[in-house]
Amino acid sequence: MLIRIAKEFRWEMGHRLPYHKEGCENLHGHSYRAEIELLGERDAGGMVLDYGDLGAAIAPYVAQMDHSFMVFDQDELVREFLAENRLKATVVPFHSTAENIAAWLLDELRPKLEGPGIHAITVRVYETAKSVAEASWSR
Repeated sequence: MLIRIAKEFRWEMGHRLPYHKEGCENLHGHSYRAEIELLGERDAGGMVLDYGDLGAAIAPYVAQMDHSFMVFDQDELVREFLAENRLKATVVPFHSTAENIAAWLLDELRPKLEGPGIHAITVRVYETAKSVAEASWSR
């Protein structure tokens, strides 16, 4: 029998999409929410994974992103502004879309979470209350 578990995480973060032409090219921010979901078998203690272990796996990423500005490493204008003003930045090699953030978190978390009893990992990133992107891995 496979069991699905999930835990939610929240952070505040700014970003921009310099190529966008409908407002998102401007500096702005969101109250992000992520759900990390695992599908797996219960261990001898009855758990797919301890929720504390799940929280510990993502904690460094949430701490880095919270109250930071996520900036594409090729966005020199914003990257330089953040550095010159000693502002908290999360510099990434991708445009900071919800889709890319979900895929990045999945790539980062997968080695920490996958094990013999884990069959699938899903990361959902909510950029707004009504907009979500999902990245998944399964055996």
